[in-house]
Amino acid sequence: MDKVAIVTGGAKGIGFGSAQRLLEAGATVVVFDLDEVAIGSASEHFASYGDRFSGVKVNVSSDAEVKKAIADVGMKHGHIDYLVNSAGIQTYGTAEETSEELWDRTLGVNVKAMYLTAKYAIPYMRNAKGGSIVNISSVQSISNQKGVVAYATSKGAVNALTRAIAVDHAAEQIRCNAVLPGCVDTPMIRTTAASFAGERSAEDFLHEWGLTHPIGRMATIQEIGDLVAFLCSEKASFITGASYVIDGGLTTQLPNKLA
Repeated sequence: MDKVAIVTGGAKGIGFGSAQRLLEAGATVVVFDLDEVAIGSASEHFASYGDRFSGVKVNVSSDAEVKKAIADVGMKHGHIDYLVNSAGIQTYGTAEETSEELWDRTLGVNVKAMYLTAKYAIPYMRNAKGGSIVNISSVQSISNQKGVVAYATSKGAVNALTRAIAVDHAAEQIRCNAVLPGCVDTPMIRTTAASFAGERSAEDFLHEWGLTHPIGRMATIQEIGDLVAFLCSEKASFITGASYVIDGGLTTQLPNKLA
């Protein structure tokens, strides 16, 4: 049976890299994204895969839209095997600075959306006698920089949601794991760089961020996609409830140096 994957936020960034790796592994991939222009670009990029790739405009924090979009995938293909929750937003501010509106939006896109997609995809996975859910979290779920209270909270919640889904559905052979990247070269991080670079160029700013990782650079979306594809595959059949850090050594180092 051909595998069918849903990738949220899959028209760009980590979701795009994950969609690419899943297509290369032979899966049929349906991308959910809000950005219609990006969906069009991704469709052109993946045109060689024919009807194994498609994109749908979906607000993943809307119950009604997620329910309909997943039902459409299930009706067309008869089963759903993989769910990659990559849609997310980066927001900034301390608890004092963060508005209620920004808090709710951050948690809605970064956490509620993952709950909703799992809610409606799991019945199709159950019918398929198993499946794999991969949630894109962040190293900021376990270690923080300043001024990201809503984002860090949302990513910590993703880790807890991942464990809860894994425990609830392990007996049904539905696995759920989280991926915790460090800095990844994505459109989102480039937008952040442009905002915070100051007098430096965005490229210089990103280079400096890359150097904070012991490996000396940021990750590519394909490198994150490799881990996502592995966790979806049968090679990871005994892995569930895990949180995989993929950060070039960022969270392993202490800030004080001997020389």
